Amino acid sequence: MWLGGRVWLQVLGQVCFNLRRLTFARTWGARRGPMAETLSTRAQAASGLGAPAQQNGDAGGDARGEQPPGRPEPAGPGVEPAPGDATQAAGSGEQAATAAPGPGKRKKRRGATGERVVPPPKKRRTGVSFGDEHFAETSYYFEGGLRKVRPYYFDFRTYCKGRWVGHSLLHVFSTEFRAQPLAYYEAAVRAGRLHLNEEPVQDLSVVLKDNDFLRNTVHRHEPPVTAEPVRLLAENEDVVVVDKPSSIPVHPCGRFRHNTVIFILGKEHQLKELHPLHRLDRLTSGVLMFAKTAAVSERIHEQVRDRQLEKEYVCRVEGEFPAEEVTCKEPILVVSYKVGVCRVDPRGKPCETVFQRLSYNGHSSVVRCRPLTGRTHQIRVHLQFLGHPILNDPIYNSIAWGPSRGRGGHIPKTDEELLRDLVAEHQAKQSLDVLDLCEGDLSPGLPDSTAPSSELGKDCLGELAASAQKMDGAVEAGPQDLDTVPLASGKATEIDVVDQETDPLCAECRLVRQDPLPQDLVMFLHALCYKGPDFEYFSPMPAWAQDDWQED
Repeated sequence: MWLGGRVWLQVLGQVCFNLRRLTFARTWGARRGPMAETLSTRAQAASGLGAPAQQNGDAGGDARGEQPPGRPEPAGPGVEPAPGDATQAAGSGEQAATAAPGPGKRKKRRGATGERVVPPPKKRRTGVSFGDEHFAETSYYFEGGLRKVRPYYFDFRTYCKGRWVGHSLLHVFSTEFRAQPLAYYEAAVRAGRLHLNEEPVQDLSVVLKDNDFLRNTVHRHEPPVTAEPVRLLAENEDVVVVDKPSSIPVHPCGRFRHNTVIFILGKEHQLKELHPLHRLDRLTSGVLMFAKTAAVSERIHEQVRDRQLEKEYVCRVEGEFPAEEVTCKEPILVVSYKVGVCRVDPRGKPCETVFQRLSYNGHSSVVRCRPLTGRTHQIRVHLQFLGHPILNDPIYNSIAWGPSRGRGGHIPKTDEELLRDLVAEHQAKQSLDVLDLCEGDLSPGLPDSTAPSSELGKDCLGELAASAQKMDGAVEAGPQDLDTVPLASGKATEIDVVDQETDPLCAECRLVRQDPLPQDLVMFLHALCYKGPDFEYFSPMPAWAQDDWQED
């Protein structure tokens, strides 16, 4: 009897539980639709503001976090910030939905009196190259063995960052964009160059709100690159393979836009919507591959992840490299992503490079390099560690590393001192472009380059400055007071500009720079071969790797 009562209690409990589940299901079903819609809408709004991932180079890859073509470009209202710092609102795309108001909150009416109408951020299709409107911004001309870009007007675009909210434009420009004096931004306001939510800014004291959209029209000057053509090695329905000359970046970064492989291929070969399959340093030449479709790109990147691809480089290094095969497995650590400097360090990532000497001319050696991993500057850093840096490597064969120039990993200074000395050396040589830096990058987040460490020495800097004045000197044509510069008003400044090559607000227009020599734009590192399971591409051996080549 007691046992039967216990069974009935269990049955009764199960019935009560089922009734509760049924009641909950009906209640949830009535509310689930709008609730799920709200969650989905919020997720869409959040995804529309996502920042692009920072890129990292392969062996001989880019030290800087360059944005691949088709991704929103880094942009800032004043100068070009570090990659990944801001997104450029360009191109078409889906508009992110606005999050639904929470319970008890009244939905704001857009466009009400006194309320700023903020356009939602736009998305761009990832991995796609630039369009005809971008290629038409300016044109090339050739002079003294150099490819040059005519100065042009360009819009930097960005949405307001969280740290800017509640601060004035004046505060943002004075703290984060110090490449130009405040007088420049005040003059830009008078000229109608600054826009907030597509309305001309009237006063720099305007306080920024979340999701505000900024646009700044600037006058751009790009550094020259070699006039050597970007030669096509192969092209089919899947890939484009080129022989990249030294000094030309793969895609827009820093001060380079039109003087890049992506833009040259688009403008001169009508090859557009390309997907880079790997990276090469700006100063590295050789085999460079692009996929024509996202599917091909994904297939080859899968092969990269499975380590099915092989790369082979050739370089010319200092001294007599050992005749036997040398394998270097030293881990590599990134010292600075912004400056683009790495070094051997036990805390770094594991990597491996195999070296084999090809020839020796009594002063320098030609070496074949096979990187088995793909770390930033891997070949250059390993050669420095072995005591045979690339003959003309402007970073890893520099006096800034100390007397031994980094051999055996011996660097008698802190990372901060090393970065300061590297920046100071290239600043004295007027060659900050080698570090993918401009003067405006030196203020926030970089060591003070005006105070070299004792290892570099003031006397050494004096010699560098003297030689730089002879070779690469920049002379100001004449100082100009921005308060007295005659300016056209509003839209006239943007649209009715007859001569795009000079601009009254542009400090670069007032500088007379001596061009570099074409040979100064070459580093002796060349991507000789790129091989996969079903392809193999070669580029010709460069002149400096020939057996009979002699140093100047």
